[in-house]
Parts: sequence; C-alpha cells; structure tokens
Amino acid sequence: MITLARKKKESGNGGSGGNGGSTTGNSGPLSDTPKRISIREFLLVKEVQELEQNLPTTCKVTFHDPNVLSEFTLVISPNEGFWCGGRFKFSILVPEEYNMAPPKVKCLTKLWHPNISVDGDICLSLLRLNSIDGLGWAPTRRLKDVIWGLNSLFTDLLNFDDPLNIEAAEQYSKDKERFQAKVREYVSAYARR
Repeated sequence: MITLARKKKESGNGGSGGNGGSTTGNSGPLSDTPKRISIREFLLVKEVQELEQNLPTTCKVTFHDPNVLSEFTLVISPNEGFWCGGRFKFSILVPEEYNMAPPKVKCLTKLWHPNISVDGDICLSLLRLNSIDGLGWAPTRRLKDVIWGLNSLFTDLLNFDDPLNIEAAEQYSKDKERFQAKVREYVSAYARR
C-alpha cells in the first residue's frame, strides 16, 4: 500500500543523488528543492486507503500500477436487480484538477441501461461539474461517493425519468418484460461473470 510518507519520500529523492540534478555542486535553494506532491496525489493517497475499507461488497477496485493512484478500474457485480449476475467494468481517471473537478468515468462493458449509453457514457449527477438538480460535483465529494453512486445505478439510483439511453427508458415504460429480456441478452453477451 502506498503511504503518504512513502510518496513524499519518493517525490523528494527523485533518484538524482540528493543534489536535484545540479552539476554546480552548490546547495542553493534551487538545487535541493524537493518535488512537491500535487493536491490530487495528496488526496488520493488518503482516499485510496479509505476505499479499501469502505467499498460496497459488489465492487472491486484494481490499480494497474500501484504508484499511479489517478487511474484505476472498477468492477461492479450486482447481486440484485435487472443486472444481477453481470460483471461491469468502469475506467476511472482522476484529473489533475481533482478535487475541484470530478473523475472521468467510462463504462467499458456494453450494457442495456437507461443511465449508461451503449458507448459507455454515464448519466450520474455527481460526475458533472454543473447539474440542474444541484447534486453535481463539489470539492467535498470523494472517490467513494463516485463508486457508491456507480454501484447504485444498478439498484436505487436507476432513473428512467432522466435517461441517457432514451431507447432503453422508453422500452422499459412500454414493455418491462422486453426491457428485462434485452438486459439479460446484453449481460449474457458482454458481462458474464
């Protein structure tokens, strides 16, 4: 696990032998200045540690490079509802402007869902800087809010009244059985566990 102290130490050393890459031998203010950790990195170290303790049981987070906390994959495996039995993968990229800007999230698994397009775009208020409902991104939000929000799109935040995939929402309102059959078809074809 990456700790803040280790991250600071790694950033400070920079692997250049302690003189910051200076060839003059002076120990002036520019030669020994350690690299600063960005606000994003500082926040991510803390939030990632919290994530490991507070994830929903249906979610799993994977960091492809343990030294890069700003890019990771989330897998949601719903245990109830229309998408039960499926395994849905999301890529999450935390921008440098974090926590003033929300993470960028894309669904990598093709699915039939009113709030997730077939192309993987996601309609979730807290992923928008500005939202009409006032529930958009705010600097007080955290990664766990994003993960819990994505997880809830498969249960209680499922919203047929404000869809991104209008065709899926219309199908649900006209014929719930056909909607459910199409969801199962997508789960079988693209999201099988």
